[in-house]
Formats: sequence, C-alpha cells, structure tokens
Amino acid sequence: MQFIDLAEIEVVAGKGGDGMVAFRREKYVPAGGPAGGNGGWGGSVILKASDRLQTLLDFRYAKIFQAEDGKKGGPNNCTGAKGSDRVIEVPCGTLITDADTGELVGDLTANEETLCVVKGGKGGLGNKHFLSNRNRAPEHALPGLEGEIRRLRLELKLIAEVGIIGLPNAGKSTLISSLSSAKPKVADYPFTTLVPNLGVVRKPTGDGTVFADIPGLISGASEGIGLGHDFLRHIERTRVLLHLIDATTDNPITDYQTIQNELEAYGHGLPERPQIIAFNKIDAVDGDILELIISELQAITSTPIYAVSAVTRQGLDSIVQKIWSILDAEEIPSLSTSLP
Repeated sequence: MQFIDLAEIEVVAGKGGDGMVAFRREKYVPAGGPAGGNGGWGGSVILKASDRLQTLLDFRYAKIFQAEDGKKGGPNNCTGAKGSDRVIEVPCGTLITDADTGELVGDLTANEETLCVVKGGKGGLGNKHFLSNRNRAPEHALPGLEGEIRRLRLELKLIAEVGIIGLPNAGKSTLISSLSSAKPKVADYPFTTLVPNLGVVRKPTGDGTVFADIPGLISGASEGIGLGHDFLRHIERTRVLLHLIDATTDNPITDYQTIQNELEAYGHGLPERPQIIAFNKIDAVDGDILELIISELQAITSTPIYAVSAVTRQGLDSIVQKIWSILDAEEIPSLSTSLP
C-alpha cells in the first residue's frame, strides 16, 4: 500500500449561464415585450469526507476538478438550469488550506461532512430586466459570471485518540495487533512499518477507541529527517501518547530521550500531550536489569511507566486501563481544540 497524505489540487467552479434576448411573439398579443430568461448559476465544488478512503492517492493523478457551467436562459422568461455541483470525496481527517495564501479553509473530520470550497458564478440577466419606459424593446442581456478558481492543499492527519510512538523496531506494530484486530506487517528489522496503522480497541462498555501505530521516528525527525514530518503530523490529533521503548536495547534511557527531544522540537502541543511510557519485550530481559532501568527513568520523569510484552500480552491490561482513565478525564483537550 502506498500512503499519500499530502496533495495539491485546483478546483474550478462552473460559469454562470448567459442571459437571453427574446421577445413574446404570441398571436393577438401586440407588442408582447421582452421575455428573455436569466442564465442559471454555475455549479460549485464541494469536498465530502468519507470513511471509505484512507489516503489521498486519488489526487496524485487527478489534479483539476471542475463543476458544470450553468445553462443559458430561455425564451418565455425561462431561467436556465443550474450547473451540477462537483462533489469530491476525501478521507476523514483532511485539512484544507489555500495553497496560495496559506489560509485555513476547513477541516473535515466526520463521515459525510461537507465543505463548499468554490462557488459557481451567477447567471446573467435576460433582456426582460432591462425593460423601461425609455426602452420598450431591450435587445441586450448580460453574460454569466465566471466561477471561483482556487488552488488547495490537502493534508491528511489520521484521527486517533491514542498514538503509539517510539523508535523503529520498538514493537509498536506487534502491540497494536495484540490490542486490536489490526494486522500490520511485523518483522524483526527496523522500519518494517512504512504507513500508519489504525486499530480499534474495545472498552468493557463496548465502545471503541482508535489507536494509531505511528511508524518509527528517528533522531532529527522534527527537522524532516527520514519520514519525520510525514508521520509527526499524525500525532497532532491524538489525545494520549503511548511511548513504547524496547527494553532489550543497549541504552533504553537514551532511546526515551531521543523521542522526547523530537516531540519538543516539533512542538504543535505534543510535549504537553498526556503520555504513558511502556518498556516492551520484558519477556526477553532479566528482571533485575529491568527494575534498574525503570528506576533510572523514573528518576528523570513523572510520567507513568509500565512494563509489558506485546508478544505474550503481559501487562497490556494495565496500560489500557490507564489510557481509559486518562481519556475519561475532563481536562484532556478534544480533537478540535488540539488542532493548530
């Protein structure tokens, strides 16, 4: 699967239909007068969020989207038909900005949510509108107005309440596959995951919470090194961060600090986001060594620390319960308030 989360498109609204010059020519109606109808409005371009889409791949090849022009006015004071709107489906979580000005146009997060990005042009007036005492037979009408044209930047940010972060090969994909029904690719080498994976974790009440497995970040990710910016943006919408650390590495404390430094450098509210730390792969670490590592990290952070094994599911219930309690807290910002 190719993951595309940035795209630039041009949207063109339809031109309004021209007004018509026509006169009544009915038998027994002398001097029937002007009867040219107005042109119809041009169609608008509308973006619509759809939960069936997961990427912006469709916009890699199709760059220009145009609505239908309005129809010309008709005789007998008939108004021309309105041009059909162009409806473009985008994934839920798409942020829309004006590519030329940088202005935020909208943010589509809910399924079926719509946003009109350019409006169609107004139809021209028919000659009936120019009738006056001085001009009883006007022979001119107005052309329709051009529709709006705009270049838009589409940016997809995954919508998940919990983001699983950590260095490559920390076991994030294994963890999300153990907690949910998601089946990401899992292997024992770094950068196995090249696209974010989503999984729904069920609460005891039956409600589901979306977890996102964010592909491995590395030192310098906040500066765009590797795929840093491509994946850091997906953490911005999350309400809780689950920082997974490989307990079998030579220096887990340094690994922890590497990710924290990148979150600090990237900003966008990520350093203040509620966080849980979990040492993974404890089934492959001596208990005394693990206890020493946890106590060493606990000395430099007040963040809750857990010990888990994504493979054997040891300790997973504890971190899930902690996540539920954080999400239920009133002080946690909603998705809308956490946006830039």
